Amino acid sequence: MLAVTATALALAAIFSATAPSASAATDSPSAYTNHTVGGAAGWLFNSSSNSSEADYSTWAKSQKFFLGDYLIFHTNANATVIQTKNETTYQKCSTDEDNGDDYFVYSPTASGLGGAAPAVLAVALTEEGVSYFFSDADDGIQCFQGMRFQISVAHGLGLPPALSQPPPPPYKDPSPPPMSSSTTIPETSVQGERFYNGASPARVIGGGVWGVAFWWFFGVFFA
Repeated sequence: MLAVTATALALAAIFSATAPSASAATDSPSAYTNHTVGGAAGWLFNSSSNSSEADYSTWAKSQKFFLGDYLIFHTNANATVIQTKNETTYQKCSTDEDNGDDYFVYSPTASGLGGAAPAVLAVALTEEGVSYFFSDADDGIQCFQGMRFQISVAHGLGLPPALSQPPPPPYKDPSPPPMSSSTTIPETSVQGERFYNGASPARVIGGGVWGVAFWWFFGVFFA
């Protein structure tokens, strides 16, 4: 009986070690998610209180982000969103010292209705790891006053086919064809072509006796 109990305990220990934990199962999404940044407050800045409409860092900590998810910014046409992998750029709320390879600028549009018109901006999460988002409006003041957050993107389901295709190569003006090193035959008449191809002058003019007589006459008077 003791042996059976020990064996059962050993098997239970093995299965508990190999079975996925409840938290791990929870971390595996069953579908892609659209995350509305800031919830009902949206991505907006209150000029009267000189502060962001939401605590975006706290909001980001309440979410779990995976490849293929989208960040949905409910904002206005006057807003900007900077995405960067550079923590220094994020901390300075400025891209002035960035080399240009570490950030993207997103600007929503509202069909020309003006800067205060409502607009929606969707940003796909296509890279794993840490990404930073902030507003660079008002020379970074909005960012320093709360319009920024960082997220960590896990693999999850991976990228869907619509987001996994590589971007098309940049457009380049077609180059003119290289000049040939061979000599080009100038455009000529049929007679000129026959000269170029080695036909004798006598055959070109008429050939036979008349051709010989012509060249004899030409040589006598113009020699």
